[in-house]
Amino acid sequence: MTHENIIFEVAEGIATITFNRPKALNALNGQLLDELSAALDEIEADEEIRVLVLTGAGEKSFVAGADITELATFNTLQGKLFSRKGQLIITRLQELPIPVIAAVNGFALGGGSEMALACDFIYASDNAMFGLPEITLGIIPGFGGTQRLPRLIGSNRAKEMIFTGKLIPAAEAEKIGLVNRVFSRESLMEETLITARAIATKGKVSLRAAKQAVNNGLNVDLATGCQIEVDAFAICMASEDGKEGTHAFIEKRKPQFKGSLKG
Repeated sequence: MTHENIIFEVAEGIATITFNRPKALNALNGQLLDELSAALDEIEADEEIRVLVLTGAGEKSFVAGADITELATFNTLQGKLFSRKGQLIITRLQELPIPVIAAVNGFALGGGSEMALACDFIYASDNAMFGLPEITLGIIPGFGGTQRLPRLIGSNRAKEMIFTGKLIPAAEAEKIGLVNRVFSRESLMEETLITARAIATKGKVSLRAAKQAVNNGLNVDLATGCQIEVDAFAICMASEDGKEGTHAFIEKRKPQFKGSLKG
């Protein structure tokens, strides 16, 4: 598929999606969301892809939110459909069986923050800014921000950000646990890819099991979460990668993980 609003690349088992509307600060519109959905289809179908990295074109913005010129034309039904569409696509990021890293360069506002929140973790450039400023437009976040942000940084901090619409810089975002690490603008992608390459060497079955155990366990009590872990552990032990990893350790060699999610 030819993309006009994103750049989709794959190398070394790592897929990179770059939001590519720099003149609009990579704002989300319907067409970009459609292209993102199509790219996720390709990623899910490609057994060789082990990690996904999201970033934005240019140095100013990751994603500066939804396209306001498009939002301003919506009636109630159109607004509901747009919110639902965005939520469904962003939720797909969270549910991908591979790790997803957000490399946030510049503004991650509204839908941009919501996109990053659905990733497994966030690396940011030192000029990054995060916020859910929808309240300043007389609306609220519509792509999952009112749900994911409180789960990550706590309800009180999330309410302050949502109620005021204030923006926070990368250093503060790291301090409150929104961002894992902050790098210079020049080194952000290099550092992100170092982590992505390290993850890509791991077994795909175990990566999927670990991600699902953490994500599913967050929504249940501790005892149920531990049972989720038991089941995931057992699946890993029976997998090709599980056998390879344990035998490689005993044989004092580097494991060669080749297991398939479809096996």
